[in-house]
Amino acid sequence: MTTLLFRSNADRDDWWRETLLAEIPDLDFRVWPDTGDKAEIDYALVWKPETGLLASLPNLRAIFSLGAGVDHIFADAELPKHIPMCRVINPNMALRMREWIVMHTLMHHRRHREYDRQQRDRIWQELLQPHAGERRVGVMGLGELGGDAARHLAILGFDTAGWSRSPKKVDGVTCFSGADGLPDFLARTEILICLLPLTEQTRGIVDRKLLSGLPRGATFINGGRGGHVVEEDLLAMLDEGHVSEATLDVFQTEPLPEDSPFWKHPQVTVTPHIAAFSDPRALVEQVVENIRRDQAGQPLINRVDPDRGY
Repeated sequence: MTTLLFRSNADRDDWWRETLLAEIPDLDFRVWPDTGDKAEIDYALVWKPETGLLASLPNLRAIFSLGAGVDHIFADAELPKHIPMCRVINPNMALRMREWIVMHTLMHHRRHREYDRQQRDRIWQELLQPHAGERRVGVMGLGELGGDAARHLAILGFDTAGWSRSPKKVDGVTCFSGADGLPDFLARTEILICLLPLTEQTRGIVDRKLLSGLPRGATFINGGRGGHVVEEDLLAMLDEGHVSEATLDVFQTEPLPEDSPFWKHPQVTVTPHIAAFSDPRALVEQVVENIRRDQAGQPLINRVDPDRGY
């Protein structure tokens, strides 16, 4: 019998059990912390597992992330890195992220926050703005999500650029890469979008130095990870006016604490980590396929490179 341990913050244990059992009837589905005999567990499907949990499973064959990112797993200092790890890749996630990025890019471009303030103050005033072809948008991270978002921003007519650690090619997008390409990328970017994976190399990358490389009055959109941003630096740059507005979906601490200054900052839009909600049906399909592949001795799909961190 195949045994899977489920660990999640969401209250959907019964749904996952029923859906997975419909595909694998003999699956022994266990929900943390009721692990039973840990030696019997073959697979772990997890979100933010406790330090040492995965290392305590002596016969673990594979680890499946409940989201696109795997930084929540790499945060475990005792992670057994020799165990294969898989992330989620599905078109619905890219579509959802695309919608969120395009929506908030357009809201900044069309000065919607200013119109919201004018409505509250009953001010009828037209605000001047360039057309999309005159607006320079930059996407940091050109993977599955970032590349898709950049392509569609270009289709809308934005002067779109992208930056990644290694060289990439995206249709309609001017691509920069590496440390040498970052200054030129920032200097031409009026709306900066972060969709990088969170690794040791990208943690804290959005700091005062990076934000200072943007033109004064630029806006910032983060749909990547909270760990990318030095929050104190972003708040300072907002207060100084170098960054005019920010839309943030992810934060260093989640849920966002009640005393966080982001809640009431007049130039900040907060959303509760919903930019690219994972479609659980697509995730189930990939988990089932990977279990069947592993049982048949075939390579797993969407496997993570532990050296790169994604």
